[in-house]
Amino acid sequence: MSHLRPTAKCLLICLTILAMRAALAHPALLSSTPEENAEVVNTERIELHFSEKLVTQFSGASLVMTGMPEMPGHAPMKMQIKVSGTDDPKTMVITPTKPLPAGTYRIDWRAVASDTHPVTGSIHFSVK
Repeated sequence: MSHLRPTAKCLLICLTILAMRAALAHPALLSSTPEENAEVVNTERIELHFSEKLVTQFSGASLVMTGMPEMPGHAPMKMQIKVSGTDDPKTMVITPTKPLPAGTYRIDWRAVASDTHPVTGSIHFSVK
């Protein structure tokens, strides 16, 4: 019985460390299509790939046109999009409702995983 007590303490400490580590984890953006600062001909679908499974009802994104070649000084304009998931729960898909005209764009994203702490960020790209 005396050997069981130190083993139980060690197991409890290990489980506590694992639980704390999981609680401190936040989703990180691993990659995107298009990539940061990419120049594309056209994009019908934007994908963001995260390090953890997303809670879709709390995660989301917006797409903002930040500049137009024909209109210098153009004010940022929010684009209409649909945000959805895929079979991979770590992927967020942003689909513009209309083809994107030439210009520069910013995606502002919000990712929430099981720890419920939101993480935000931005990706920039341009359409020729």
